[in-house]
Amino acid sequence: MRIKCVLCEQIDTIDDESPLAKRLRNRPIHTYMCRQCHDRIAEKTRMRLATGKFRFYRGNRTDEDW
Repeated sequence: MRIKCVLCEQIDTIDDESPLAKRLRNRPIHTYMCRQCHDRIAEKTRMRLATGKFRFYRGNRTDEDW
């Protein structure tokens, strides 16, 4: 299966039977990002977290005992 990175538009090929290929075929909201773009974003996110000015806004979890 040929796929294109959403950021750099690099065209890659993956196995048609892989779980990633199935996810991209069956759920159009999922997008593909190449390894270089993924690593670049992860590195920059870690750098922002290290500054102390960057916050993750995650939902509040409430652990309820039934």
